[in-house]
Order: sequence, then structure tokens, then C-alpha cells
Amino acid sequence: MFLAEHGISSVVIERDQFPRFHIGESMSGECGAIVRSLGLEHEMLRRGYPIKRGLTVYGTGGKHAWFVPVMGRDDNWKLFPQSTWQVDRQQFDKMLLDLAIERGATQVHGQAMRPILGDDGGVRGVTVRTADGATLNVESDVLLDCSGQATFLAKAGVTGPKYRGNYDKQIAIFSRVAGAIRDQGPHQDDTLIFYQKKYHWSWFIPIDRETVSVGIVIPGAYFKDRNESKEGFLMRELHELNPEMKRRIPDARLVEETRAIANYSYQVRRFCGKGFICIGDAHRFIDPIFSFGLYVAVKEAKHAAAAIKDYLNGKGRDDVNPFAEHQLHFEKGIDILEDLMDTFWEYPYAFAHMTHRRYVEEILDIFAGRLWERQPSRAVISMRKLLARERRYDVEDEYSVPIGSRYHPERAAIWEAGPM
Repeated sequence: MFLAEHGISSVVIERDQFPRFHIGESMSGECGAIVRSLGLEHEMLRRGYPIKRGLTVYGTGGKHAWFVPVMGRDDNWKLFPQSTWQVDRQQFDKMLLDLAIERGATQVHGQAMRPILGDDGGVRGVTVRTADGATLNVESDVLLDCSGQATFLAKAGVTGPKYRGNYDKQIAIFSRVAGAIRDQGPHQDDTLIFYQKKYHWSWFIPIDRETVSVGIVIPGAYFKDRNESKEGFLMRELHELNPEMKRRIPDARLVEETRAIANYSYQVRRFCGKGFICIGDAHRFIDPIFSFGLYVAVKEAKHAAAAIKDYLNGKGRDDVNPFAEHQLHFEKGIDILEDLMDTFWEYPYAFAHMTHRRYVEEILDIFAGRLWERQPSRAVISMRKLLARERRYDVEDEYSVPIGSRYHPERAAIWEAGPM
């Protein structure tokens, strides 16, 4: 849809039939703002998606809860109360696909098999196996890898290497429940996070009037040691992990199958190049606890469309990486998310002090998704000092070394991520 706004025609190659299941149901404030910029607010309200006004995190034992409201910035950089949405990704994603086609995109139902490379090594398109089994070569000026955790171009060896991040040994077990008890009032559809201990937490995200998405994130070894089915593990954890979670699901029943995702933290280096850009999870994902994945994808999509317009008009056509500026821009913003996550996990008391006393507005900006405006803020600089972390962007290619992961050049083969 953003490409269409720039007068650029596009082909969407999609393997799955929509609607299809997808996790990641909570929007940040700035994510909601981008959805509005596409002219979709009326449709979101018509469909009755729950309105999110904030996030509450409950500490161990249900104590020491803290709340982060959704706040926007006006033209004078003044904060104002904002709202966003929780979405059923099955229906939301289908809505976006249908609207993209309505606004001019062409859909090809099939599976991308391999990129087409030119003599100069640049990407010139993709080979597709269509739904009827035929093979089709689709040529392109720019190939956008929006394959998420499948990381299509990374697996094809087009990008730089792919590395596991700090949270790669975790696993998420999740489903949906009916009959859950929600808070009353304007915040009844907010996201709730329940903390048990480091790397052990759960989420509670209202999806519609009856259904709530619930999930447990734990070290994979813990799940394996329990020797339970996914469903049995989930239901037991929902009642044992935190009393505030248990209170909300006394008689809740599962209404969908219980699923699992493992090894979801990773980073792809050099995710842009001649003839290609990776978007969202196709190049990087850190930790799902504060629901940034959907936002980063739509933010990158909007920015990439403008960069592609410039490219088609001649900017950087002969460069080794015509989209180097786009790549660096988004690495900087996602680095801030990584700094936030690492500070939250490694220094929880200092993080709480920053959030509620020292850098309230700056932390609100990060939670909303203002990662590229007036950054790095005082809060980000303070977090990096606490983490003894230096972010350098003045040395070509060095900025993309994943500081937060266990990256060691001499051991690169060990840490390169395998199939997800």
C-alpha cells in the first residue's frame, strides 16, 4: 500500500491461503498511527478491534505492578494520550492483503523458491512455484523479503550471515482462552505482562470481546525438563506463574490449539543490497515481551517504499548497496530496542527507576515506537552506560555487529542460526 502511494506497482508472492494463523497481536502507539496514515482507522473501529491504551507489568507474586500508557507526540513534541489496537492477526493480515490488492497490488499464490541473481550479484527477481505446480520467474527492480522468521534471502546466502541473539534459548508456548476476567473501565483491553523471574514471563492480550491471547515464555530447557504436553504445560503455568494471571483465568478454556515457537531471537547482517531489502522479522527480532515486531515491520515498510521511489528515480543505482542509508537508519532504531530489552532483563531495578522517575518521557517514547526521532535520548545513553555498551556507526559494516548477542568473529560458524 505504501508503494502504491508512490505510484509503484508491486507483486505479492504468498504461499499461505489467508486468513492464516500468526502471532503478534499487540500494536504500539506509533504502529496505530501508521495504520491511521493508511486511512484504516474507520475500518479498525468498524471491525471492533480492542482499543489498547497501555501496558501493565506485574512483578513476581503479582506485586510491584507498573503501567506504561500509550502516548503520542504533537507537532510541538508535546505528549498527549494516544490509543492503538489489539488485533486478531488472521483477520487483520487478510484485511491488509485484500486492501493492497484493491489498491493495485498483484497477488501470486505460490512459494518463492530462490532469488534470481544478475551477473553483478544483484537480485533481479525470484523463482516461484505456483499453487498449480508450475514454475514462474518473476523479475523485479527490487525484491522485498517479507518472509518473517523464514528469512528467505538469508537462507539463500544473499544477505550477510544470520546470528542468534541473546534470547535464542527461549521458547514461547501459547494459545487463546475464553472466559478470562479483564479489568474494568477504559483499560480493560490493555496488554498485561506477568513476570515470574528472569526470562520467565507470560502475556495476556485481549483479541475480541470473548477471547484473550495467552502465552508463556521460558527457557527451552525448562520446558523440556517438565516433560509435559504443550497444552498441559501452558495451563499449569498460567495458574502457577503469577497469582495475578491465575486470578484472571480461574475457569478459562482453550479455544485454539496450543502452539510453540523456539529460537526466535536473531539478527541478519547486511540485510539490504543491490536489488533487495529485507523487512521486519526477515532480518531481525529480539524479544517479544513488549510487542514491537508488528510495528517495526510496518515502519520499515513505509520507509522502504520511499527509499525505493528514490532508487527508481536514479538514486544510488550504481552503488554496491543502494539502500545502505535505509539499512543503517533501521539498525540504529532496533539497537535502541535491544538496549531497552537488555536493561530490562539485566538491571530491572534501574530500569524501573528510569521508567518512573528519571526518564519518564524518554522511556514512553521508546515504548510508543519513537526509535528514530530525537535519538539517542538521555535514557538510551544511560542504558548504554549501564550495559557498558558502545554503539559505533562511523565504521563501515561494523555497526551491524550484534552487540547484544554472543557474536564472536572467530566463532561465527558456531553461532550462525540454523533453520528456524
